[in-house]
Amino acid sequence: MGVPWEFESCLKASIDAAYRTERFARWLFPLAEIDLQIMFFDTHAHLTWPDFDSDIDGVIERATAAGITRMVTIGTDAESSRRAVELAGRFPNVYAAIGWHPGDVDEAPDDVRPTLRELAGAPRVVAIGETGLDYYRLPSTRGGSVEDDEPYRSRQKHLFRQQLELAVEFKKNVVIHTRGDCFEDTISIFENYADRLRAVFHCFVESVANMERIFTLGSLVSFTGILTFKNGQNVRDALMAAPLGKFMLETDSPFLAPVPYRGKRCEPAYVSLIAASAAEIKGCSLEELSSVTCEAARQFFGGLE
Repeated sequence: MGVPWEFESCLKASIDAAYRTERFARWLFPLAEIDLQIMFFDTHAHLTWPDFDSDIDGVIERATAAGITRMVTIGTDAESSRRAVELAGRFPNVYAAIGWHPGDVDEAPDDVRPTLRELAGAPRVVAIGETGLDYYRLPSTRGGSVEDDEPYRSRQKHLFRQQLELAVEFKKNVVIHTRGDCFEDTISIFENYADRLRAVFHCFVESVANMERIFTLGSLVSFTGILTFKNGQNVRDALMAAPLGKFMLETDSPFLAPVPYRGKRCEPAYVSLIAASAAEIKGCSLEELSSVTCEAARQFFGGLE
C-alpha cells in the first residue's frame, strides 16, 4: 500500500508535536507502512539553503531515523557549492555536488570553471551540478524586454557547456536542471558529451518520449514529491514507464514537499513518503525499490559509499 491519505488531517494536526523529536519517523512511517530498516537515498537536496540554517542537525537526524542513509546536497553557485563541500565534510552520510544553476547566471562570472575547479577535487564531491537550462523566468517575464531573452539563453548555454567540460575533466557525472520550454536545447547540448559522461535529469516532469531519449543516451531521471500531487499525473505516467534501475528518488528540499506536507518545507526524511508512492505506482515492493534506486545512485555518483 501507499501512504494512507485518509490520515492526512490527523498527520497535519499532530506533526507540530512530533516533528522535532526522534520519535517523528517511528510515529509517521508505521502509518505509511514503511519498514524503517529499508534504506533510501535522497539524491538531490539543497541543505545549504537558509531554510535549514537553524536545525540542520535535526534535519540529518530525522533523515537517518527515517532510513535515508545517503544525501547529496547540491550547489547552485560558488558560495552554496563551497558550503555543500563543508556540509559533506561535517556529516558522514552527506555528499556534495558543485555547480552553477542556470537561474543564477546573472551573478555568474563569464567563466565558472576556475571557481568550481577548486572544489571539484574535494573528496566527497560526487557530481557536477546543478547545471542546465531554465527558460521559465526569462528577462521578459521579470520586467525586461523580449530582446533581452536571447542573450540570457545564450549565457545559460555557455555556462552549461563549461560545466559539462568540467565534468569531463574530473570524470564526474552531471545533475541537469530543465524548466520551461528548454528540453530540446538542453539535450542537444548534452548529446555532444554523452559519450564521456552521464546525466541525471532531476525533478523530471517531461514526457515519456523525452524520458526515453534520455535513457537512450545512457542517462537517468529522478522523481520528487510531485508524484504525490493531484496534478502530477504526467509524472506518475513517466514513472510507470521508467524501467527499474533507470531512475532515482529525490526531495529537492526545501521545495516540493510530498502530500501531506505539500506547501511546507521539504526535507530528506520525506524520501520515504515519495518511495511509498513510487512503489505503489510501479507495483513493486519497497525492498525492491530500495535496491534498484540505491544501486542506480551508487553507480551514478562516484564515491557514494
